[in-house]
Formats: sequence, C-alpha cells, structure tokens
Amino acid sequence: MKSCCFRRSPGADLIRIADTAIDPDALRRQLFDPAAGAYCGFEGWIRNLNEGETVLRLEYEVYKPLAVSEGEKVLAEAAEKFPHLHAQCVHREGLLEIGDCAVWVGVSSPHRDEAFQACRYIIDQVKVRLPIWKKEFYASGDSGWVNCERCAQH
Repeated sequence: MKSCCFRRSPGADLIRIADTAIDPDALRRQLFDPAAGAYCGFEGWIRNLNEGETVLRLEYEVYKPLAVSEGEKVLAEAAEKFPHLHAQCVHREGLLEIGDCAVWVGVSSPHRDEAFQACRYIIDQVKVRLPIWKKEFYASGDSGWVNCERCAQH
C-alpha cells in the first residue's frame, strides 16, 4: 500500500493517508503484541445509498500535511485517555468504489475496554478534525461534496 505517513518514534502509533486499497488483515497483524489481550478494529466502507440518493462511487480529497499532523494528535490523545499498546489509522484518498474500505482504525491493548474506547475515540475524532472532503457521485448524474454533521454527534 502506497501511503504518506509520519511516525513519532519506533513502535509509536501511526496514521496514514493511502492512495491504494487498505488491507485490514495485514494492518491488524501489525498491531500484534504478546502483551495484548484485546484488539478492536473499525472499517468504514463505501455504501451505495446516502440520504435517499443512490451512490455510484465517491472521491476523497485530503490536505495531507494537516491530516497527518492532526491525526497524530488524535492518536496521542487516545493514548493518554485510554492506555493501549498500539493504534493505527489509515484513510483513503482518491476515487473509491462501492464496497471499498475508506477508513480503518485498529487498536491493541491488554484489555478490551481500552481497545474499544480508544478505537471509538480515534474514528470519531478523525471524522470531525481531519481535513478530508468527500464527494459523492449519484446514479442521477449529479454529484456533491458531503458534510458530515452526524460525525460530530458522537
């Protein structure tokens, strides 16, 4: 997977913006740690319906420097709030088809509660704070940039 990444230090949490397919199985394996008793993951997929419109595909545009730096802040906050062993987040950019994985978050932790909470915190903050814009292409021939007001409700 070709991606842009920034790592704080060896073994630190990682955020990436990828222009090729996300491989959740490979990413999950990277989080393995003998001290981990739990893993929690989230995969966001491209769906074919949004607010009554049939969606054919969508496109993500990302301002990478800010997305990566803000994403690193999100991961650092998650580590402070919910101590865990490892966390990663990958978000796609470019044109995606129905069923493609658009965003993936994974967390390994000694215990499940921290893994669940850290995973939820990361995806919720990524959706609200990172400069990533989504354009949907509809069966009607129209297209439009989508604002996710519901993302901030969690």
